[in-house]
Amino acid sequence: MVGRIRRKAGLAEAEARTHAAAIAPPVCALCARPLGARVEWHHVIPRSEGGTDTVPLHPICHRAIHAAADNPTLARAGTLDAIRDLPPLSRFLRWIADKPADFHAPTHRRRDALQ
Repeated sequence: MVGRIRRKAGLAEAEARTHAAAIAPPVCALCARPLGARVEWHHVIPRSEGGTDTVPLHPICHRAIHAAADNPTLARAGTLDAIRDLPPLSRFLRWIADKPADFHAPTHRRRDALQ
C-alpha cells in the first residue's frame, strides 16, 4: 500500500515538473537570447551547496558557467547577476550575444578562470 502511494506521489511530482517546463520562459536566464530546441535547467546555487531554485539556460551557457566557476564560487555569487560579472562569463556573454538560439561550440575550462 505504501509503495503505491509513493508511486502516485512521484507521478504527481513528475507531472508538475513537466507542466513547469512547458511554461518555461522563452529566454535564457544567463544571456537573454531566445531559447532553442534544447533547454537545460541550472541550479543558481548548486544543490551541493543547498540550492533548490533552477533557471532555464542554453546548453552552451550552462557549460560556460561550470567551466568558469566551481560550485563554491557559484554559491558565493548567489545570483545570476553576480555570475554574469565573473570575468570569463562577461567575455563569453559578449561573444555569444549575436549567435542563433541553437548555436553550439565546444566549451573548455580555462586554467586561469578559477584563480
